Amino acid sequence: MSESNKELGRKLGLGAVIALGVGTTVGSGIFSSLSEVANAAGSSLFLFLAFIIGGLLQIPANFCYAELASAFPEDGGQYVYFREAGSRPLAFLCGWISFWATDPPSISIMALAIVNHLAYFLPIHGFVLRLVAVVFVLIFMFVHLRSVENGGAFQTFITALKILPFALIIGVGLFNLNGSLLLSGERLSSAATGGVAALIAGIASTTWSYDGMGAPCYMSGEIRDPQKNMPKGLILTAVIVLALYGGLTFVASGILSVDELAASDAPIALLASKLPGIGHFAGTAVAIMAIIVVIGSLSSCIMYQPRIEYAMAKDNLFFKSFAKVHPKFETPYFSIIVQCAVAIVLIFATTLSDLLGYFTMVALLKNVATFCTIFVLRKKENYKPSYKMPGGLIMPIIASFMTLTLIWGELTYAPIPAILCAVIAVATGLPAFYFWDRKNKKEQQSA
Repeated sequence: MSESNKELGRKLGLGAVIALGVGTTVGSGIFSSLSEVANAAGSSLFLFLAFIIGGLLQIPANFCYAELASAFPEDGGQYVYFREAGSRPLAFLCGWISFWATDPPSISIMALAIVNHLAYFLPIHGFVLRLVAVVFVLIFMFVHLRSVENGGAFQTFITALKILPFALIIGVGLFNLNGSLLLSGERLSSAATGGVAALIAGIASTTWSYDGMGAPCYMSGEIRDPQKNMPKGLILTAVIVLALYGGLTFVASGILSVDELAASDAPIALLASKLPGIGHFAGTAVAIMAIIVVIGSLSSCIMYQPRIEYAMAKDNLFFKSFAKVHPKFETPYFSIIVQCAVAIVLIFATTLSDLLGYFTMVALLKNVATFCTIFVLRKKENYKPSYKMPGGLIMPIIASFMTLTLIWGELTYAPIPAILCAVIAVATGLPAFYFWDRKNKKEQQSA
C-alpha cells in the first residue's frame, strides 16, 4: 500500500482524549489570567465566581464538539464538520487558516514560552534562546512522528505531571486559608464599576483560559470506540479543567487580597510564595511548573494540529503529500514535519508578542462557525451522532456567545490588525480553494 493510500489506525483510548484536551487547555495563560480576571472582577468573591461561571459557560462548547465528534469520528476536526455541513469553501478556509495562521504560530509561542521560563535557570538569550526553542520543537516532532501510541502515552504522562503542581498548591493552600480574605466581597480600590457588570467583565476575562478543550476532535479518526470515548473524554476534560481552575482561584482568594492578585505580574508565583514549605523556593518552583505546563501544551499542539492538513489532502483539497502516512510509524509524517518547519521559521522571524496576536480574529470566527454547523447538520437525514448534547440548540448558542465575547475584545484591543488578517485569510484562501476544486473536477472528468 502506498503512503498516500495508507490510513491512520485507531490506537488511542479515553486517556489520550482527556490528555489532549486538558493538556492543550491548561497552558501558560493561567499564569497571568488570575491577575487579569481579578482586575476585571474587582473582588475575591467575583474572581472565584467568574472562573466557575466562565467554566460552566464553556461546557456547552464541549457538548457541541462531543456531538460532532460522535457523528463524524475521523481526523480533521472543524474541517470535517464544515465539509459535512455542505460548505466545502468554508471547510477549506478552516484548514487554510489553520496551516498558515494559527497552528504553526501556536507551536512557536509554546516553544518560546518554554525557553523564556528556562532562562530563569540558564543564561540564555537572543539567538541562543531561539535555537533552544527550535530544539524543543524538534524533540516533540520526533516523539509524535515515530509513534502515535508513544506520543499519546507521553501526552498522558506530561498532562498528569502538569496537574500535580496545581494540585499541590491547592492542597497546601486549603490548610492555610485566611478567613477574612476568603471569597471577600471587598472591592478593588481602583474598580470603577461593581455588581453584575464587574462579574460579567470577570467572566469574559476567563474565556481564554478555557480555550482549547476541543483539541481531541482533530484526532477522532485515531481514537478507539470514538462514539463513546470522544463524548466522555470531552466532557471529563471540561470537568477536570473547571475543578482545577475553581480550586486554584478558591485558594488564591483565601490567601491573597484581590488588590495583590490584580497588581501582580506573576500571581501563581506570588501565591506559592505565601505557602509553607513552598514559599522559600517559590520562584524556582513556579518556573519549573511553568516549563512542565507549557511542554505539555507544545506536545499537544504538535500531536493533533497536523491532522487537519492530512484530512484536507485526503480530500484532494491540499497538497497531496500531506496525506502521506509513514509505512513503519503509521503517522502523518509529512504534515507533522512541514508544520514544525513553518513554526521554526516563525521562531526566528518574529517575536512572542507578535505571535500572540497573529490571526487571532480568524481563529475565533472559525470557532463560532463550527458551533453554527450544528444548526445545519441537525436538519440532514444522514446526520446520526451517537451522542446528542442536552439542552438542544441552546448549547451552540451559548458556545457562540462566549466566543463572540473574545471577538469583541479582539476588535476593541486591535481592530485594524484583526480585520486586516481576516481579509487576508479570505482573499488568499478562496482563490486557493477554487484552484484545487477546479483541478479535482478536471481529474474526475479525465478519469
